[in-house]
Amino acid sequence: MGIQDGLPEDFSPDAYDAIIVGAGYAGAVCARRLAEACGFKICVLERRHHIAGNAYDRYDEAGILIHQYGPHIYHTTNERVHQFLTRFTEWAPYQHKVLANIKGTLMPVPFNHTSLKLAFGEERGEELYRKLVLTFGENKKVPIMELREQNDADLTEVADFVYENVFLYYTMKQWGKTPDQIDPSITGRVPVFVGDDDRYFPTAPYQGMPAASYTDLFEHMLNHDLISVFLDVDARDIIEVGETSVSICGNAYGGEIVYTGPLDELFSYDLGALPYRTLDMDFETLDVDRFQPAATVNYTTSEDFTRITEFKNMTGQVMPGKTTIMREYSKAYEPGSGQTPYYAIIEDENLDLYRRYRERVSSLVNFHCVGRLAEYRYYDMDGVVASALDLTDEIVAQH
Repeated sequence: MGIQDGLPEDFSPDAYDAIIVGAGYAGAVCARRLAEACGFKICVLERRHHIAGNAYDRYDEAGILIHQYGPHIYHTTNERVHQFLTRFTEWAPYQHKVLANIKGTLMPVPFNHTSLKLAFGEERGEELYRKLVLTFGENKKVPIMELREQNDADLTEVADFVYENVFLYYTMKQWGKTPDQIDPSITGRVPVFVGDDDRYFPTAPYQGMPAASYTDLFEHMLNHDLISVFLDVDARDIIEVGETSVSICGNAYGGEIVYTGPLDELFSYDLGALPYRTLDMDFETLDVDRFQPAATVNYTTSEDFTRITEFKNMTGQVMPGKTTIMREYSKAYEPGSGQTPYYAIIEDENLDLYRRYRERVSSLVNFHCVGRLAEYRYYDMDGVVASALDLTDEIVAQH
């Protein structure tokens, strides 16, 4: 593997069988798979100064391993994804748990047996829990819409509490919406867990953290004789998409192109910009062993920020007397500002705009879109890996 800053003076696209734009999950998975399965010589172009995309982690000045672009929690039910990633890392055990700070009291979310007793008091909480068990059974996730549909005053009380204290204000902050703008269908999907399991991903058989780091995982994935990675290279400077072909460095390129960036950006937003939410992240190192009892605490009824992450609680790092936390502030993404687009806003008009951009590359048989940005959808990490593996299956079948 070679990783270097910038393109060499003698860079020739034709020396590579595939050009991959982006060194995050989608790009790195495709690079490794095509190098191994097809014997392709791979060029990876990465705009940032590092590999691993938004999963990039590093040690801060205090020596704490932090996730630079927000917490990344590995979990999957997909055995193929897990087997693929496990080739490049060992896993440290970690079961993600989330607490909500509701008017000063920390309660597990999704809302569960423990949460009920904290919210309503021991006796009333137990009474409400027994009603839930009687109605739905134990160890079930029940959307609050189903609670309301029972026409039972007790269950409606639970649904209303969860809506107002767990969902409403948090969602307003996260998505920049007023209550009347929040889709009722989304509201209805907010779950209550009828049980005591307070893990955030109770059904995922594969969970954990890379034993070394996410960046280390990517270094191993990209460590192949046929893969070259060029950092600090903006692919838009050398790639031009035409109606019938794609040119790189001024000449039509006949190899495979895997694009993992935003499609609207590739076309200079000429049909309009696709909307996203972005995040301001405020990191702070504190002179304490531990700041909070869980890796993630959501602030659902107070504060301007949405949540606080404490990284040592995820990674298991031992660092006495120091810890680093991060507060997240959600806001609208401004195209061309250098901000990171995190969350696609999945609404009909935005999807229509995305489809118009996608149609412009649909006839290019060697141009492939994959990943959260290129597909304009929300993926967890395992979803991105699965999509990249599916794409490479198609390319491998053609070669």
